[in-house]
Amino acid sequence: MNSTSPPTSSPPPVRLRRVAEIAAVLVVVGLLIGFVPRWLAHRKLLAEARADSVRTVTVISPTPAQPDWGTPLPADVQAFIQASIHARASGYLKDWLVDIGDRVTNGQVLAEIETPELDEQLAQARAELDQAKAALDLAKITADRWTELLKTASVSEQETAEKQSDYVLKQANVEAAQANVKRLEDLKGFDRVTAPFDGTVTLRNTDIGQLIAADSGPELFRMAQTDPLRVYVSVPQQYLHAIAPGQKAELTFLELPGRTFAATVTRTAGAVDPATRTLQVELQVPNPRGELFAGSYAQVRFSEAADPGALTISDSAVIFRAQGTQVAIVGGDNKVQLRSVKLGRDFGNTVEVLAGLNANERIIDNPPDAIADGMTVQIAQPAETNSSK
Repeated sequence: MNSTSPPTSSPPPVRLRRVAEIAAVLVVVGLLIGFVPRWLAHRKLLAEARADSVRTVTVISPTPAQPDWGTPLPADVQAFIQASIHARASGYLKDWLVDIGDRVTNGQVLAEIETPELDEQLAQARAELDQAKAALDLAKITADRWTELLKTASVSEQETAEKQSDYVLKQANVEAAQANVKRLEDLKGFDRVTAPFDGTVTLRNTDIGQLIAADSGPELFRMAQTDPLRVYVSVPQQYLHAIAPGQKAELTFLELPGRTFAATVTRTAGAVDPATRTLQVELQVPNPRGELFAGSYAQVRFSEAADPGALTISDSAVIFRAQGTQVAIVGGDNKVQLRSVKLGRDFGNTVEVLAGLNANERIIDNPPDAIADGMTVQIAQPAETNSSK
């Protein structure tokens, strides 16, 4: 009887295959669970390290340079023209026609003086002139007669010469008498005191009936022309070469806060005062409304024309190294570029840059000591401010 052979092995059941797949999935999941956190942590560490290696900087932009009005200097304001009016004719004040604060014009009568003594002297001089003319007429007749007699040898040549010389002498006497009369007439014209220029009466030092002494007496009036005004300021020696005629200046007064008046340098003394080491500078300021007063105190700020190509930056952005004066500029790729610049005036918190910068460039403020060309930086964002309240 033939025995039957055992049956061949069949493929694993489906259940075992699923178990194997699940086991494989579990192994992969376990690997992922163990690897991914470490990989993420590693990436985070790399990012933090990279962030730590990139410096965060604050950038500023240059601004156009403004005129520097400089340090205010004390100044004295004076009238453009000022004169003390004295009498040229002696006598008694008959009347004064203007008082302090009155505006007068050139040639206007300020006062009248009675001159009785001068009137008598003028009358005497005119009488002496008449006497001299009468003597001249007689001397002329005599000289002519003696000249005719000399032709017939009736008189000597000596006598004729004497008569002719007497005629010449009488001519000189007439001319002297005429000059004396003219002098006294001119003095008589000073019995009316007139204004020598257009201006304002700032002092009246006389009254009706006062005895007036010509030349040696006190001033009767004082006048000043106050448009424009002269301004005198003593400029320290270190600023001498910054002052020139035609330069503009700004004038301020303590009694007029918030207001400024434009002035112009007209001339300088041309020499330094050895006692004060200052240069006297004269300016002129228009005063059409009479708002400014002669004799007052003011402050002057001299202006300097700003270079249209000059820029200003914060002094904290300037780097001083062996290569010279530099600034750190951030390019569009956030790379640092060190650039040499030429500085101008120092305004305290800001400095003027004459060359080496453009107005649209980004400059690092307070750059670190380790800043270098090609370094990558990150620009800090400005803090937001809450404008709504």
